[in-house]
Amino acid sequence: MNTPPMPAHSDASSQTDLLSRVTIVLSRTSHPGNIGSAARAMKTMGLTRLTLVTPKIFPSPEAVALASGAGDVLDNARVVATLDEALADATYSLAVSARARDLGPTPRLARTGALELITRVRRGERVALLFGNETSGLSNEELQRCQGAVTIAANPDYSSLNLAAAVQVLAYELRVAAFSAPEMADAAGKSVVTPFSSPPASHAEQEGFYQHLEQVMLASGFLDPARPRRLMPKLRRLFARAGLEKDEVNILRGILAAVAPGREDR
Repeated sequence: MNTPPMPAHSDASSQTDLLSRVTIVLSRTSHPGNIGSAARAMKTMGLTRLTLVTPKIFPSPEAVALASGAGDVLDNARVVATLDEALADATYSLAVSARARDLGPTPRLARTGALELITRVRRGERVALLFGNETSGLSNEELQRCQGAVTIAANPDYSSLNLAAAVQVLAYELRVAAFSAPEMADAAGKSVVTPFSSPPASHAEQEGFYQHLEQVMLASGFLDPARPRRLMPKLRRLFARAGLEKDEVNILRGILAAVAPGREDR
């Protein structure tokens, strides 16, 4: 299928640079052919950054064969042992999921999510889009590692998409977003991405805060490990909505350190 032409006034070089700063993360991939097909889907839309979290089989001749000319994406793919490692440098990540979750972030549609990611890239953020295992999708824990979620508006009676097909849909929406208006806005024309006064906190910085917070709550007795009552997932959702900045994380950790000295988790 040919990609629709982009607006003539767009600076193709600039838009390609935007796309090159979006990382596609595939977690716990079972079939190497899906990795190759996902790489092909990415390259057709100008995406080049691929990270694989504990793939069952990689590298693989099957992945190369199904990449069909996108071998360079596979050659440059980063393979890591944990999702936290994959997302460490990202300031904002969206999880792709077809299932509604009790404690996960409210999913936005693929087009809205792609616009949000590109808007953040334009403003200097490092972003990622996370896809789960072909059979089980993303676990709740994986979903909660992201600041937001995105879903594809598929047929509700049969919403199962092949992993590479899902990557293709989101990659297309990212390309359209990169070649469209520079700011994502609501119906009133107001930007839906809140301006920040200091750089946004990276995934690693946010995770350090969550670990520190959990330690202090355990030490104080506020969090009972025998009856956690989903407290940490709810707090993750709360702070994800806030969109933590680097300065804000430092302030929050400073408060925690003052309340319980010596319990900082690096």
